Amino acid sequence: MWWRSASFILDRQQHQNRTVAPSPESFLLSSPPPMADSPLNPKSNISAYYQTRAAHHAVVTSDWLAQAQAAVGRHSDDDGSLGDDKGAAPIGGGGGGGEEEGSGKAFSVIDEFNSWRKQPALAEAVAAIRALAAVIRTSEATTMMELEIELKKASDSLKSWDTTSISLTAGCDLFMLYVTRTSALEYEDFNSAKSRLIERAEKFGEISCKARRIIAMLSQDFIFDGCTILVHGFSRVVLEVLKTAAENKKHFRVLCTEGRPDRTGLRFSNELAKLDVPVKLLIDSAVAYTMDEVDVVLFGADGVVESGGIINMMGTFQIALVAHSMNKPVYVAAESYKFARHYPLDQKDMSPARRPIDFGVPIPSKVEVETSARDYTPPQYLTLLFTDLGVLTPSVISDELIQLYL
Repeated sequence: MWWRSASFILDRQQHQNRTVAPSPESFLLSSPPPMADSPLNPKSNISAYYQTRAAHHAVVTSDWLAQAQAAVGRHSDDDGSLGDDKGAAPIGGGGGGGEEEGSGKAFSVIDEFNSWRKQPALAEAVAAIRALAAVIRTSEATTMMELEIELKKASDSLKSWDTTSISLTAGCDLFMLYVTRTSALEYEDFNSAKSRLIERAEKFGEISCKARRIIAMLSQDFIFDGCTILVHGFSRVVLEVLKTAAENKKHFRVLCTEGRPDRTGLRFSNELAKLDVPVKLLIDSAVAYTMDEVDVVLFGADGVVESGGIINMMGTFQIALVAHSMNKPVYVAAESYKFARHYPLDQKDMSPARRPIDFGVPIPSKVEVETSARDYTPPQYLTLLFTDLGVLTPSVISDELIQLYL
C-alpha cells in the first residue's frame, strides 16, 4: 500500500491547465557538448563522493585523504573544493554566484556547486540544483534558446565533474526537465519567461531540501516501540528518520555496522548517541551473527534504479541477503531526486567508484585489492522504499521514473 505526497516533478493542477507542453527533447537534440573549460575532479581516480565524505566526516580526515592521494600517486596538496574557508551561502540565498558577479569574476557553475557542497547537511544533488538555479539568475542570454543551451552546458559540466555520482546525474537531469517543462515559455516575452524559470528553479530547490523531512514523516508508521533497527553506513535521510522517531518519544535501539574502510558507521553511532538513542556498534562481519536480534533493516541509497533496486555503500547487498533469508523487512529511505535511469544487470554493470583500502599491514604488490565502493541490491531483497513521492514498493519505481522523465 502506498500513497502520493507532493511531487516536485509533476504539478498536477498546472499539468491539467496546459494545452501545449514543450518537448524536453527539442533543446536536447541541438545542444552543444559540455563546456571545454569545465574543471573536472582533480583526483579523478577517487570518487568525488568519497572526497566530500572525507571533508564532512570528522572521523575520516587527514589520514584518509593522505591514503587517497597515495593511491593515485600524487603528493598531498590542498584541494580548493574541500579546504576553502569561504562560507557557503544560506539555503535561501544564491550561493557564491552573487559575490563572484559583484567582484567581476566570471561565474562558474563548478565553483557555485562547490560552495553549496561544503554544507554537510546538503546532499550533493541539491547542491547541483542550487548551482543550476544560479546559472539562470546570472545568465546574460537574450533569448530562450541561448538560456536553454547555457543551462544544458552547465548541467553537462556538473555531470562530468563526477561521472560516478548517480544522484548528481539524476538531480541535474530532473532539474532540466522540471524547470523547462512549462508552456508559459512559448507565449511570454523573454524577461517574463526568465522570471518564470527562476521561480520554478527556486521551487525545485526548496522542495528538494524538504524531501528528507517528508520521508521522515512518512516512515514513522514502520518504526514501532521496542524495535531493533540495523543500519549500514552514514545516510542523512536515515538519520532524519531516526531523529524524528526519537522526537516522537518512540523507544527503539539501533545496531550500526562499522562501515569499513571509511568508518561511516562510527560517525553515525556518534550522532545517535547525541540523540540519546541506544546504539550498538558492530564490525561488518557480525551482521549474520546479530540478525536474529533485528526487527527492521534500514538503508539509505546513493541511487534508485529502474528495476526498483538500489546502489549503495559496499556491503548493502550482503546485509539484504542475510535479512531476506531470515525474513526480516528491508526498508530504503531515498529522495526522489536519486531516481536514476539505470538498469544494472549485475554487480559489474555500473560505473566504478573507487576508494582506498587500509588493511593496517603492508600488502605485497602482487596481491590484488578490491577497491569498489558500492554494490547493487536487486529489488527482490527490498520490502519498501520511503520516498518523498510516498511509500513505494520496488515494482512501482519504474512507473515513477516514467512520470519523472517523460
